[in-house]
Amino acid sequence: MILHLRARRVPLALAASVGVAALNWALWLTLSTERDVVLLLVVLTVTLMVAALSTTLAAPDEDLERTAALRWPWRRAVHLLAVLVLVLVVLLATQLTGARFGPTALVVRDSAGLLGLTALCATVVGAARAWFLPVGWAVVAAMFPQSSTWGALATWPGQPHTSRSAAVVAAVLAVTGIVAYAMRGAARRE
Repeated sequence: MILHLRARRVPLALAASVGVAALNWALWLTLSTERDVVLLLVVLTVTLMVAALSTTLAAPDEDLERTAALRWPWRRAVHLLAVLVLVLVVLLATQLTGARFGPTALVVRDSAGLLGLTALCATVVGAARAWFLPVGWAVVAAMFPQSSTWGALATWPGQPHTSRSAAVVAAVLAVTGIVAYAMRGAARRE
């Protein structure tokens, strides 16, 4: 198990992901007079954590992994759920501190949706480039949220935590990404 985790670069991705959250938390705690982190920083922190952990979605030797006599779909689904739990635990642990990432519904929605989008991208373009679309989408959505119906759907990561349309888009992306990645795995590198 330790070799498998090292082959998927889990220790480095874990350190980078938790490091991003810790750095943003420390900066907000030090430089702000508000307790609640602003929406833009919450979205960007979730996005960077998911992007750092996206490197674990494929092993260096994909052909060897595909020929193994193991059933991979449930292992891939568990891997994604473990990533989701890690992001949620790290960010929601700040609820007890002087600077907190929240509200909880926003953190859960954006974590699940962006992880699902990342998994979907890994299935289509490979794990090495899986973070491109989620990072670009989240940055634009957080900086320029729209209030119209179609605009709210398109900018779902930057919508308030009470937005039902954003929750629906995030849920669809989460389920689609988990199912696609669990069944197919990351796209092969050519």
